[in-house]
Amino acid sequence: MEIRISDVMQSLADIAPWELQENYDNSGLLIGDPGQVVSGILISVDVTESIVSEAIEKSCNLIISHHPLIFRGLKRLIPVSYVERSVIKAISNNIAIAAVHTNLDNVQNGVNSMLAQKLGLIDTAILSPKIHQLRKLVTYCPLSHADQVRAALFDAGAGQIGNYDSCSYNSEGYGTFRAGSGAQPFVGEAGKLHHENETKIETIVPVFRLQHAIKAMKEAHPYEEVAYDVYMLENLSIQTGSGLIGTLAKPLSEIDFLALCNKAFGTPCIRHTALMGKAVQKIAVCGGSGAFLIDEAERNRADAYVTSDIKYHDFFDASGRLLLIDAGHYETEQYTKELIRDIIVKKIPTFAPSISEVNTNPVNYYHANQ
Repeated sequence: MEIRISDVMQSLADIAPWELQENYDNSGLLIGDPGQVVSGILISVDVTESIVSEAIEKSCNLIISHHPLIFRGLKRLIPVSYVERSVIKAISNNIAIAAVHTNLDNVQNGVNSMLAQKLGLIDTAILSPKIHQLRKLVTYCPLSHADQVRAALFDAGAGQIGNYDSCSYNSEGYGTFRAGSGAQPFVGEAGKLHHENETKIETIVPVFRLQHAIKAMKEAHPYEEVAYDVYMLENLSIQTGSGLIGTLAKPLSEIDFLALCNKAFGTPCIRHTALMGKAVQKIAVCGGSGAFLIDEAERNRADAYVTSDIKYHDFFDASGRLLLIDAGHYETEQYTKELIRDIIVKKIPTFAPSISEVNTNPVNYYHANQ
């Protein structure tokens, strides 16, 4: 069975929809033809010339990275920076490049779930849920077809609330309509006012699944013209958002928790705020640049917050409020490679992607005792 790039991209979108990426991001297929047959996949955190060379050596014609190679935009393709050189090398060797970035950050089972697993966190939840990610979809259909329409909506991803699925509210009444000239009504006669006993079906659907749900609803609905309403909701989407928060199975001293982070991420250097001499158990995490969530971690009563790219004055602001830990950008996102591989293998079990052996971390550490 041939696997095409579009199949791989869809397997990723099923878990981390492209619509969930931040507006500054550039996730998705960046280079290549969606219809191209995949001979091999190489997964990395970044794309550099070394990564492209590795893909060539391993006969991989698709590279999937966490960080987008083309991020700020390109005005010309001349071999000046590593970005242009990598793009030219990939195109010259017919290698496609894709990125799964903030859309994978913004789902509960995404980048931060890997971070939480490595630290042994349990009972995790989104640290900062997103708003305006839910819609209420309402439709009206004859009583005889209500089960059929509901099933189509649920299969399309509607009706999910927390750990519950197939959620809807239903009420019965009657609708009126008059079919015009040329219409082929399911019930009633053209030119005559008709009253039909109907079920009003109300359900919730994530915005990124809305069009899919509407399409499925229309295909299952018996009416020639389907009446439906869509409402924007202010409800928080507890399954999408930034960061995660969870708990350790048992409290640890601050020093022991720092040692746990050191072991989990393999980093030679951990920056942190002053120790407060208390145990930590409730932990917030955000892979990559997560200083924007420091206040959110405190509001959620986290004892410690693990992230990276924390600025000097952020440490001042957080001191005394919680143990703030900068474990490194690459270090907190390195396990994204495993996550991307697992997503693809689960969706396409006949395919075995390769995880890059190249460490693309641009940050090096100097030790005086080296």
